[in-house]
Amino acid sequence: MGQLKVILPSMGEGIFEATITQWLVQEGATINEDDSLAEIATDKVDSEIPSPSDGVLSKILVPAGEIAKVGQEIAIISTSATEDVSTEKINTLELKVQVEPKKGEPEKVLNPTVEIEAGQPNIPHKLTNGKFLSPLVRAIASKEGLNLSELELILGTGLEGRITKEDLWKYLDSKKGQPQPTATKTVATPNESIEIVEMNRLRKLIAENMVNSKRTSPHVTSFHEVDVTKMVEWRETNKDRFQEQYGQKLTYTPIFVDAVVKAIRKYPMINISVDGTKILVKRQINVGMATALPDGNLIVPVIHQADTLSLPGLAARVNDLANRARNKQLQPTEIQGSTFTITNVGTFGNLSGTPIINQPEVAILAIGAIKKRPAVIETPQGDFIGIRHLMVLSLSYDHRVVDGSLGGMFLKQVADNLEAFHGASWL
Repeated sequence: MGQLKVILPSMGEGIFEATITQWLVQEGATINEDDSLAEIATDKVDSEIPSPSDGVLSKILVPAGEIAKVGQEIAIISTSATEDVSTEKINTLELKVQVEPKKGEPEKVLNPTVEIEAGQPNIPHKLTNGKFLSPLVRAIASKEGLNLSELELILGTGLEGRITKEDLWKYLDSKKGQPQPTATKTVATPNESIEIVEMNRLRKLIAENMVNSKRTSPHVTSFHEVDVTKMVEWRETNKDRFQEQYGQKLTYTPIFVDAVVKAIRKYPMINISVDGTKILVKRQINVGMATALPDGNLIVPVIHQADTLSLPGLAARVNDLANRARNKQLQPTEIQGSTFTITNVGTFGNLSGTPIINQPEVAILAIGAIKKRPAVIETPQGDFIGIRHLMVLSLSYDHRVVDGSLGGMFLKQVADNLEAFHGASWL
C-alpha cells in the first residue's frame, strides 16, 4: 500500500500560509476522492481541501488550529498505489472557496467525523446529478434522517451548485417551521436592553483592515459633481440591444470602470503602492469593485487587466464576478492584485461618501446615486435651467504620495470621461 502526502496547495499570489480550522475526517477514516478533508482559513477567504484520491487518512500532520505553509505536508493518505507519491506530483488541488467565513455550528450539529467513521450507507457521496456531497453535509443529513430523494430537492448554493450546510439547515427549518440557524452569538447581559453580538471572522478581518488603512494612510477626500445625462439616456436607449448583441446585462459599473481606466492611463501615479520610501508604479490596471454580500459583509472581486477589455468585455467580467461573489464561488486569485478600487455607495441611495482606501492601493473612488435635479445649462445662446441626471464622485487618496493637485485632476478626468460619454466608441 502506498502513501500519498497531502500538500497545502497554492492559493494564489500573496498567500503563503493558512490556518487549519477543522479536520472533517479523523485519522483511520476511509475517504473517497474529492471528499473534503479539512477546512482552512486565510486572511482572504475560507476554503476546503478535497482528497486527491481514495484511501484511508492514516495521519494528520498539522492539527486543527495550527498554521501551515504553502507546500507543507499536512496529512498522509494510505492508498492502493504501489509507491509513495505527493500531491505535488499530481494536478493542483481545487479549492472549494467560500467568500464568507465558516459559520458557527448550531448546538445540535454532531461531530461529522464520528458519524462518517460509523458509516451511513443511506447517504451516498454523490447525488444522481453528479453533485458531490461533503462529509459534513452527509453527516448532518444522516443525523436528521434525510434520504437521497429529499437531498435531490435541495437547491445548492455552493461551488458548482453543491449543497452547503447552510442550504441543509435552511431546508430542515423550512420543514419544521423554525428560523434558520445563524452564525451570530448573543450573550445575555444584566441590562436586557442591550444585546451583544459576536463578530464573525470576515467582519473581524474587515474591521482590522479598515483600522490598518486609516493607520497607514493619511486620507484626503475630494468631491466632484458630474452631469451623466448623456450616459443615462444612452444606456436606457441601448440596454436591450446590448443584451441581444452581446448576451450581457448592461449596468453602469462597466462604464464607470472604463472611465477610471482611461483616467489612470492619463495619470498613472494614481495606480501605485508604497513600500517604505519606495513608490511602486503598477503597469497593469486591475480594478477592484467592492461588492456587498447577502449577509451584509463586503468583498472586492478584481477585474484584472481592465485596460485590455472593451465595454462588452467589461460587462461580461463585471456580471460574472458579481454573481459568483454573491454565490460564494470566487477563487482566491479573483480577490487579489487590485491596483485601484471602485465602490458604489449609490446602490444604497447615498449621494456620496468618504471611502477608506483598500491597502496597499493609494486611492479609492466612491460613486454616488444618480439623481434628477435642476441645473444651470450653459449654451452659446445663454444659460437656462434644465432637468439633468447628476451624480457626485468622491475620491479618497493617500496624502503621503498623492497631493491634492493629482487627486483633483484625476477625479476631474474621470468626471470628464463620464460627461463625454456617447456610447458609440465603446462598442
